[in-house]
Amino acid sequence: MTTIYLSLGSNIGNRRQQLERAVELLSDTEGIRIVKTSSIYETVPVGGVAQDDFYNLCVTLNTSLTAQQVLAVCQSIEQQLARVRKIHWGPRTIDLDILLVEDQVIDEPTLQVPHPYMLDRSFVLIPLNEIAPDAVHPLAQQKISELVYDDPEVRKL
Repeated sequence: MTTIYLSLGSNIGNRRQQLERAVELLSDTEGIRIVKTSSIYETVPVGGVAQDDFYNLCVTLNTSLTAQQVLAVCQSIEQQLARVRKIHWGPRTIDLDILLVEDQVIDEPTLQVPHPYMLDRSFVLIPLNEIAPDAVHPLAQQKISELVYDDPEVRKL
């Protein structure tokens, strides 16, 4: 079994319900077992697009699937929950991102692990630290607990 960490976010519709449904769909997937789920955090959007605040959380899962198969599951869940990709970093019903796959570094056209922006995003690091403080970022060679930083714009619900 491989341990994978995901970040989930929503800022369209019932944000909490979208996150809960995405976690449920992940859990219902053969070969995936949710190990931990963080609290939900409300965060301001990044990327310069005017939009509503996000609800974010992170999950730890154990899986017999490959990282590419987990990516396909994440994209399928996004489709099931009516994600529309119109504006880069724009509003979305749901967003699922693979953050870490154990200590692996993956650099493929469709998948980059560790997630290339995770170290710059407190809304990722704060919930990830809640569930996996000892996970090591394979490029930074530091634990998440050493990389996380306070951000008053990330509010635990």
